[in-house]
Amino acid sequence: MRTVRDIKIGENIPILVRAALNIPVTHGVVANDYRLRRALPTIQYLRKRGAKIVLISHIGEQGTETLEPVAKALSKLIPGVSFFGETTGERVRSAIRTLAPGNILVLENLRRSRGEKDNDDAFVHELAALADIFVQDSFDTCHRRHASIIGVPKLLPSYAGLLLEEEVRELSQALSPKHPSLAVIGGAKFSTKEPALAALLRSYDRVFVGGALANDFLKAAGRPVGKSSVSTIDTGLLTPLLANPKLILPIDSVIENGVILDQGPGTSALLTDLSKKSKTILWNGPLGKYEEGFVEATDTLAHAIADSNAYSIVGGGDTIAAIEGLGLLPHFSFVSTGGGAMLEFLAKGTLPGIEVLG
Repeated sequence: MRTVRDIKIGENIPILVRAALNIPVTHGVVANDYRLRRALPTIQYLRKRGAKIVLISHIGEQGTETLEPVAKALSKLIPGVSFFGETTGERVRSAIRTLAPGNILVLENLRRSRGEKDNDDAFVHELAALADIFVQDSFDTCHRRHASIIGVPKLLPSYAGLLLEEEVRELSQALSPKHPSLAVIGGAKFSTKEPALAALLRSYDRVFVGGALANDFLKAAGRPVGKSSVSTIDTGLLTPLLANPKLILPIDSVIENGVILDQGPGTSALLTDLSKKSKTILWNGPLGKYEEGFVEATDTLAHAIADSNAYSIVGGGDTIAAIEGLGLLPHFSFVSTGGGAMLEFLAKGTLPGIEVLG
C-alpha cells in the first residue's frame, strides 16, 4: 500500500484528501475534536511539503449538515485553513487554483450530493477534477463503496494517509493477538457484527458478547430476557457461535421493569479478571444502555483494561467517548477511528477503500 511518503512531488500540487471530519457539532460548535486531531499528521505532512491541500469529507448521515464549524475548529489547530461552501464545480476549481502552497481548503459535506453514496460516475469525475493526487485518510468510511472511497482512486494516483496507514498496521496486528487474548464486542446490530465475531472466535482465546447484542445470544441460549430489545434474526444463525467454548455471555444483569439495562457486577468482575490475565485485549461497543446513563459496566471495563498490562485496541464512537470521558485514552495502546470499519477489517483483513489503493 503506497502512502503519502511515496508522493514524489508535493510543492504547489493540489492534493485531494479524504479525511475523517464526521465529528459531533452542537449548536454550530464542534463538541469533540478527537477525530480532527487524528487527521492532523497527514495534513501537516502535506502542508510542510508545500501542497495545496483540499479536504473532503461527510458529516452526518442525511447530507443536511455543514462542515463549516469543522473548518473553523481545524483553523484553531493549524494555520492556513479556509472553507468553501460547495463540493465540486468551476467555482471550487478556481478557489483551488488560487490556494497558496501549504494552505488548506475544506469543501462542503460530500453527502449533499446523491452521487457520493451512489458512487455516481459523473460525481466521481467531478471530484477527481479538483486535484492531481488523491490521499485516503478516512479509515472510518473505507468499508463504504462511495464515490470518494472507491471511485476517485480509480482516476487519480492514490495514496494512504498516515492515519490510514496506522489503522491498517495496528488492526493487522490485532488479527494475530498475543495469548492469552480477550475480545469484547458490545453495542447492538448482530447483522453487522456476525462476521467479526466469527473471525474473533477463530483467533482469540475468549470472546465476550455484551450490550444489546448479548440479548440475542441470551434468548437463543434459553435464558430470560424479559422485555429487552432483541434483533429479528434467525436464532439458528447464533447456534454455531453459542456452541463455541470460547464465547462468553453475561452472567448477571442490571434489570428494571423487565428490561436489561447493563451488565451486572458479577460480569464486571469476570471481565476484570480476564483483563488482568490477557496479553491482548480488543474492545468495540459499550456494554449497557450507555446513552441512557447505564455506564457502570462500560466504565468498569475501561478501568480494568487501562490498568492491565495488555496490548489494548479499542474502537467505536460510544466506546471511545466513554474512555475519553474517563480520561483513560492515553492508557490504551491503540484507539481506532472506525466502528463498523474496524469490525469489517477484523472480519476480512481489508476494506474496499484500502483495496482500491493498490
